[in-house]
Amino acid sequence: MPLPHKLSSKPLLSAKALTCIREDRILFDDLHVEVYNGDIIQVEGPNGAGKTSLLRILSGLSTPYEGSVFFNGSNIKNAKEEFHQNLLYLGHLLGVKDEMTAQENLSFNLALQGLDHTLAEQTLKKVNLVGFEDALASHLSAGQHRRIALAQLWQTHAPIWILDEPFTAIDKTGVKNLESRFIEHADRGGCIILTTHQDLALPKERIKKITLDYRFY
Repeated sequence: MPLPHKLSSKPLLSAKALTCIREDRILFDDLHVEVYNGDIIQVEGPNGAGKTSLLRILSGLSTPYEGSVFFNGSNIKNAKEEFHQNLLYLGHLLGVKDEMTAQENLSFNLALQGLDHTLAEQTLKKVNLVGFEDALASHLSAGQHRRIALAQLWQTHAPIWILDEPFTAIDKTGVKNLESRFIEHADRGGCIILTTHQDLALPKERIKKITLDYRFY
């Protein structure tokens, strides 16, 4: 599905009255979220506050103790296929296949989306992996490994991006490229929900924040 070019007055992704409990501790409760076309939302808070849990709930990978998540007004439980076609989720497990080369990983992801696998070469340039295209992913550094996964940000047509710590092991040039890609995606009508321990070098007016507090009970 191509990115929507017209901004909507209705949220693209929303959540109502979310409660998340882990090991008998309430991470958050009665949390409401609205994400519109063009939004860049940073989820912030200390370790253990529930940032990753929230991203997993919003992406449909985890079930909240209470509350619901909606895509275009429909509960994602009832619109799983359509929702996942419009979602790119990158978590701590990157989904990179170690037995494949960098270029084979990129070609594989393109093929999964029914896109031209020859576009992989262009994407290698975007993530600064030229010269490493024939190296097995298992032989690459942590930063190069992550860039293989992040290359999907230049390959996908999904409007909703949910990214857990995308800047981990990425150098300053890579961070700058990612931030430029975020702006480009949002300007085209996509939305981004992310966690990061570093400050975003984006205009403050472009960033919305969801702040979670650590609870001891």
